[in-house]
Amino acid sequence: MVKVTLKDGSVKEFEQGISIMDVAKSISEGLARAIVAASVNGEVVGLDYKINEDCELNLFKFDDVEGKDVFRHTSAHMLAQAIKRLYPEAKLAIGPSIENGFYYDIDLEHRLSAEDLEKIEKEMKKIAKEDLAIERFELPREEALAWAKENGEDYKVELISELPEGEVISFYKQGDFTDLCRGPHLPSTKKVKSVKLLNVTGAYWRGDEKNKMLQRVYGISFEKNKDLEEYLHMLEEAKKRDHRKLGKELELFFIPEEGPGFPLFLPKGMELKNALLNFWREVHRKDNYVEIETPIILNRQLWETSGHWFHYKENMYTVGIDEQDFAIKPMNCPGGMLFYNFKPHSYRDFPMRVAELGRVHRHELSGALHGLMRVRAFTQDDAHIFMLPEQIKDEIKGVVSLIDSVYKVFGFEYHMELSTRPESSIGTDEEWEVAENGLREALEELNLPYKLNPGDGAFYGPKIDFHLRDCLGRTWQCGTIQLDMQLPQRFDITYIGQDGEKHRPVMIHRVAFGSIERFIGILIEHYAGKFPVWLAPTQVKILPISDKYNDYAKEVKKALFDKGIRVEIDDRAEKTGFKIREAQLQKVPYMLIVGEKEEADKKVSVRSRDNGEIGSLDLNEFLETILKEIEERTNIELA
Repeated sequence: MVKVTLKDGSVKEFEQGISIMDVAKSISEGLARAIVAASVNGEVVGLDYKINEDCELNLFKFDDVEGKDVFRHTSAHMLAQAIKRLYPEAKLAIGPSIENGFYYDIDLEHRLSAEDLEKIEKEMKKIAKEDLAIERFELPREEALAWAKENGEDYKVELISELPEGEVISFYKQGDFTDLCRGPHLPSTKKVKSVKLLNVTGAYWRGDEKNKMLQRVYGISFEKNKDLEEYLHMLEEAKKRDHRKLGKELELFFIPEEGPGFPLFLPKGMELKNALLNFWREVHRKDNYVEIETPIILNRQLWETSGHWFHYKENMYTVGIDEQDFAIKPMNCPGGMLFYNFKPHSYRDFPMRVAELGRVHRHELSGALHGLMRVRAFTQDDAHIFMLPEQIKDEIKGVVSLIDSVYKVFGFEYHMELSTRPESSIGTDEEWEVAENGLREALEELNLPYKLNPGDGAFYGPKIDFHLRDCLGRTWQCGTIQLDMQLPQRFDITYIGQDGEKHRPVMIHRVAFGSIERFIGILIEHYAGKFPVWLAPTQVKILPISDKYNDYAKEVKKALFDKGIRVEIDDRAEKTGFKIREAQLQKVPYMLIVGEKEEADKKVSVRSRDNGEIGSLDLNEFLETILKEIEERTNIELA
């Protein structure tokens, strides 16, 4: 008999060799129908897995992250099977599940079109109806290689050849299709009924531009048609909100052909960016941070000390100056070490909160670039906090509260994940225990829920990641708090303690926005370009009904401009209705229409982007209203 401990803590006994599916059936037939995967002692497995020893068992439905992963991994195999049925000459590369679906990379001379994707999708649905059992089997290395060569699967040959000696080589078979795979998978193909192939793009084999360009087919799958329809609706909304499209239409930024991955911000984009940075500075000033600026280029010795030269060099831009090697910084942290070492410190200096809006450059592959979301040059809103070990918990709580207050201004909801010590790490057990306890206790004292990611911390310390949710339900990892045990040792930073001896401080890396450019891209899509007044590049547009009232329009503009309002006049010889439509398309929060009556009464006729006609207001009354809205950073209701 084996003892199985379930998620609720209950323990059940079963005959040795029982399958997970049979365990589920013993609990409830409904549960057995609903589950798609499981984990045994933390390892995700298929429902045919046989339990041969005492274990902890978690059962996953589609709504669980692990369930979606297995469901969509099976979907990728069904995609490959459908492609092989329709295009037997196709060679298969890899086909994983990803955060928002799955893909499969294929080598096929025929260039797949939208019509081809419809045929493949139809074949996938046929495979689902066939209810093919999915069976796992293993082969010795030589037999596995023979299988791959016999079937002309060159990419599988390469993958098998690189597996270490003694590695288990497993395959999954479903009907007429077999694929090299670690798994796990669903028991059969019947659950994957609601599927949609989204697009096909180019992808270099193994992400290396020196390798052959393959075709990558992306898809999404769900258990229920209703969920698929909702997701497709969200995709349509996302297309309308695409920050690259709106960036051009609203004249915020563009990516020049002469600088792929290097965004060029236009005047209105700079107004938006500066409003964001002013807010950032205000928040940090209130929380007693000092701001620094570190050099954008530093010599090789610094990057060797930090470890980047050896572990990150392929992503760094390097240059020779005065017969020395230099690198354009991809990170701000080593510069922060130079700041710390500028002068000696004592325990009385802590906590020391040091912030930097640092410009960094990273060499990203051209295929990975995506508008503002993935660029080669961006501003990182870094901060490095130096402290005593006993200050860890309070400082973590302070950072969490700061990031929480920032996200609330934009109307973002978020969840947090605490990642602990990975297998490959540096530092002592005692240091890791202090660090992890500091993060955990801070979250618990703040009474904030979080997900635990065991073993997913950085090699130099544990971390808390913030995953914010936009109005379309998409999640973005932005804020992070990391305890670093490496750089303080590498740079040998110290302070003089109460005992008069040298000690090493504890260090935190943290960001709130992350990349400012990426955060702006997220905001553009979150608001669909309809920014709240405090962020809007143009907050007010004045519309004189004819050129006779241009002088009064200028008088109104000066009154607004003098109070810090970002204001423009549309004095074109166009009809007022046309000007209103133009301002609406530019998503300007307020339009002030001025004519003979407004000039005579020293008033303005106010129209709101979001609420339509407001009516005639005294200019000072309007000023008071908009200034209050800006000061309070009132958010807008998002549809």
